[in-house]
Amino acid sequence: MADTLNQIFTGLSIASILLLVSLGLAIIYGTMGVINLAHGEFVMLGAYSVWLLQTVFGLNLLICVVFAFFLVAAVGWLVERLIVQHLYKRPLDTILATWGVGVILQQGVRLSAGANLRYIKMPDWLTKAVPIFGVDVSAYRIFIFLLTVALLALTYFLITRTRYGFRLRAVTQNAEVARCFGINAARVYSLTFAYGAGLAGVAGALIGPLKSVSPDMGTNVVVDAFMVVVVGGVSSLLGTVASAGLLGELSGLLAYLYNDTLAKALVFFGVVILIRIRPEGMFTVHVRRG
Repeated sequence: MADTLNQIFTGLSIASILLLVSLGLAIIYGTMGVINLAHGEFVMLGAYSVWLLQTVFGLNLLICVVFAFFLVAAVGWLVERLIVQHLYKRPLDTILATWGVGVILQQGVRLSAGANLRYIKMPDWLTKAVPIFGVDVSAYRIFIFLLTVALLALTYFLITRTRYGFRLRAVTQNAEVARCFGINAARVYSLTFAYGAGLAGVAGALIGPLKSVSPDMGTNVVVDAFMVVVVGGVSSLLGTVASAGLLGELSGLLAYLYNDTLAKALVFFGVVILIRIRPEGMFTVHVRRG
């Protein structure tokens, strides 16, 4: 029983991290149709933002997470305004451009901060273990899970219950008609891209204490994020949540039975089979686009 609970908690921990990384990616692609290959570098920037704030100003991790969101969101806003907005409805050009942005960001960090591994310190109260049903669970992983749930609820509220969400859904369905009703589609797209980038920054800020911070750290996590989005269905927020939970639990179980490397390979193979059978993903939201 203890082993089973331990595997469930491990899977939830993996799923929460996957969801954090993929949530911003799902929003950007699902609503804007932009395949952002620089998403991994936004995750990396979030981690380096925390490292810089801790090193220079000695700020607490929780405060750094808030700053990381706004700093990376600002970078995302600039990328959208300067590059991405000129490439809408040109998917191949967008893929190439965002890949180039990712390379520039990665090399820029390597030149300015160095290629050495950096480390982020977490608060002492998050380094302890919390007993749950007889199983010791890391307090930091519980914190990540709760914060992920909070960010998911906030994202759902923004999309479904606010004026911004109404405008975003209108622009997604038909940008030209939305402009006729006075909606500034360009501004909506910019804010959406910035918000998705900010979520990636938060993901990087929270992943940083678990792993070493390096310029290429985002390359590994973005592959898993793309798998989550594709399996869940690119236009479905619910699908992203379900996909992250499924892949997280499956990865944790396979890693327990075999090893991390084989687990990743088996999960990837399963994803390939799934999208061969169901290319639209597990959940599909049919949206009329003008």
